Amino acid sequence: MSASTSPSTTAAAGCAAPDQSTPLPASVDLEKETVISGVVRDGDGGAVAGAYVRLLDGSGEFTAEVVTSPVGQFRFFAAPGTWTLRALSRHGNGDVSVTAARGVNEAVVTVSQ
Repeated sequence: MSASTSPSTTAAAGCAAPDQSTPLPASVDLEKETVISGVVRDGDGGAVAGAYVRLLDGSGEFTAEVVTSPVGQFRFFAAPGTWTLRALSRHGNGDVSVTAARGVNEAVVTVSQ
């Protein structure tokens, strides 16, 4: 299975990853594509900017990584299936499992020390 980050060409400041807070491009066909998007939050519910979010496949293998936007948002394009999102930040780390289907699949990853 393969995954990639958003096809947006706008790069986040200081990072080669696309800006995670931009809207989905109009060319994305949600009947054919699977998008995993969400936000990273700390234990108090605040957004975590600059967290590294890793996408791991069903066997735990690393597939992709993005950096969250200033409001903690992230986005991956992936195949349908079960994925793990792992967030690493100065506020701590956290994991969440997502079973993604075609269309937009939302997730919240909470990090703690």
